[in-house]
Amino acid sequence: MASVANRVDLDGNPIKRFTICMIGAGGFIGSHLCEKLMAETPHTVLAVDVYSDKIQHLLEAPSLPWAGRIHFHRLNIKNDSRLEGLIKMADLTINLAAICTPADYNTRPLDTIYSNFIDALPVVKYCSENNKRLIHFSTCEVYGKTIGSFLPKDHPLRQDPAYYVLKEDASPCIFGPIEKQRWSYACAKQLIERLIYAEGAENGLEFTIVRPFNWIGPRMDFIPGIDGPSEGVPRVLACFSNNLLRGEPLKLVDGGQSQRTFVFIKDAIEAVLLMIENPARANGHIFNVGNPNNEVTVRQLAEMMTKVYSKVSGEPPLESPTIDVSSKEFYGEGYDDSDKRIPDMTIINKQLGWNPKTSIWDLLESTLTYQHQTYAEAIKNVTSKPVAN
Repeated sequence: MASVANRVDLDGNPIKRFTICMIGAGGFIGSHLCEKLMAETPHTVLAVDVYSDKIQHLLEAPSLPWAGRIHFHRLNIKNDSRLEGLIKMADLTINLAAICTPADYNTRPLDTIYSNFIDALPVVKYCSENNKRLIHFSTCEVYGKTIGSFLPKDHPLRQDPAYYVLKEDASPCIFGPIEKQRWSYACAKQLIERLIYAEGAENGLEFTIVRPFNWIGPRMDFIPGIDGPSEGVPRVLACFSNNLLRGEPLKLVDGGQSQRTFVFIKDAIEAVLLMIENPARANGHIFNVGNPNNEVTVRQLAEMMTKVYSKVSGEPPLESPTIDVSSKEFYGEGYDDSDKRIPDMTIINKQLGWNPKTSIWDLLESTLTYQHQTYAEAIKNVTSKPVAN
């Protein structure tokens, strides 16, 4: 067990032992955060989720140092009366639960809105009423489109960072028209952020809001029916990973011209741990957590992943590794997109001293090595199953 006496916060104060109610602990982010907390801290985790596969290795080893500090509670937060009791037992609640795959925004907009707003309401309410601290995971999607995206493509101001770098306390949140249901997720996430902020202002809720910018790493959901939903389309890196393992061309939506930044999950989890253990510096803040140095177009990402996968798998790349598809063909009606998302890092650097370290090449190699080693055989099993007549 990590020693309480040896651990201090950023201001030199001893770190007290926390009990953390982590909603969504069994997912990609939650599993890495649970590992970090078990290996490096004395904190206790009440792990809440409907699935435990990704944290099973933490739960089934009574001889390990963290035995007794992680407790799995299988429940759905939509309609389970046990939720408030678990929040009351904890010092801090971390809410990671969400529907967050782009295809769902168009095909399941009601589920998307309910999952990301309605289902999160009781969590906020219970934390506020019981004077419990809340770390809520939002999304970089809340920024929507950049101001620069509305300028002509050859306009010189499109290159001015003031028109595309996203700041937590200054950038406007610009969404497409209502018929573009792709923004259902972003709107729901923005509204729950506003509710949390209002609870802080009116009722004294201690909160921190996290806006992830494309967190990447091992255990990402990426193979439909194996470690992700059996229907729908996952996020871009997971989608490309799936194609690479299947030996299929990577599909570039509308030419793959959109630009994104990517950050390694282990870097990002360091930031979250700083938020957990430095409440005086984190409370009341919204934090971008991303890596502005890892910016690429989706087309460049596809080219990089093709090279990295060939290296880690030993397989030659396809002669035609990519194909272009329209957003309507890929996502269906109602899709819309932002051109560019670059996080401003001023606030998190000032408050927590955090900066990401891992380059995009290194994070891709780590992720694809894990995926190839762990799931290549699973993909073969899935694709080799006979199809019923």
